Amino acid sequence: MTPLGAKLREMRAKRNISLKEMAKGLNISSAYLSALEHGKKGKPTWFLLQRMITYFNVIWDEAEELQRLAEISNPKITINTAGLTPEATELSNILSVKIALLKSEDLIDIKNLIISKAK
Repeated sequence: MTPLGAKLREMRAKRNISLKEMAKGLNISSAYLSALEHGKKGKPTWFLLQRMITYFNVIWDEAEELQRLAEISNPKITINTAGLTPEATELSNILSVKIALLKSEDLIDIKNLIISKAK
């Protein structure tokens, strides 16, 4: 599941809206919406994201949060390490193979470490 998919599911649940109802309201298939929530599809188009924001009638902060989540919700990322150190290439390759084996807490720790070091 992507960060955007998790947020959409949470918003639907809070409002007691089924996947079929939301898909119909957005004029998309429920299969596509399900795939989007589960990370089987990449981030939605800007136009569809705006329709989702309108559908949920959210305030500015929440709309910006949805846009931010969409930007970080590409489930099929490519990391270009050309020109970087061998360690960067090694890390990218290890992550691509081992990420599914990591626990959520470990992923959060790694994410926070990278964010703190990249400042």
